[in-house]
Amino acid sequence: MKILTCPAQLQRLEEILRKSLPPALPVFGAVLNINRGNPGQYEMLVDKWPEFGAVLARPSGEVANGDMGHCRRGVTRCPGMCQVCSELPWWEVLGWDLGCWGAPWLDLGVLEATRELHCWVPWKQGPGRPAPGVRLGSLSPSHVDLLNDTWPYGGNARSRRYLAELLGRFPQVCLQDSSGQPVAWVLTDHFGTGTHSYTLPEHRRHGHMQVALTVAAQRAQARGFPTFG
Repeated sequence: MKILTCPAQLQRLEEILRKSLPPALPVFGAVLNINRGNPGQYEMLVDKWPEFGAVLARPSGEVANGDMGHCRRGVTRCPGMCQVCSELPWWEVLGWDLGCWGAPWLDLGVLEATRELHCWVPWKQGPGRPAPGVRLGSLSPSHVDLLNDTWPYGGNARSRRYLAELLGRFPQVCLQDSSGQPVAWVLTDHFGTGTHSYTLPEHRRHGHMQVALTVAAQRAQARGFPTFG
């Protein structure tokens, strides 16, 4: 396959995939990130250019070797255009379920479970301001153990590396209490989707997550990322 390195080609790919949403979402978020500084160090491949039949997103420099024990693949079809593929390494831990769009699944070694995909949505203009005593802030690398302990699929070394990768490279939203401690948060991943949205149990039923998701959606839209409900 051909690796697209030319900025003009990558921009053109973004424009083409945008016309095939939402089926193209598995790779569209990756090309958006690449065209906006490439924080995840990914690359886009096509079978041919410009009349491609398949497009693949993967970490830069990775060589596919057919070892499905360390890589999950997912395929979804773009009506009338192409077959869109995403290829993910073991540390990405995300795969795409062909049977149900919007319900990706992940594999963490022996763990195999289904989680909800949070695509950015307007949330009907929910409360955009934190409750009294709570403010907008950000997570730091020191919070990676908290994230790993509270993620349903965390608690192991692989998940910790994955969460540290997200925390260090991609946008996130965090609500903090008056002492600066995290109350609720939302992370984003290599494909521009929301992941690990969590509110600490003692702070639930106060609308914190709705605020965090609304702010995250607004920031994502401002960066050119599409929203879907």
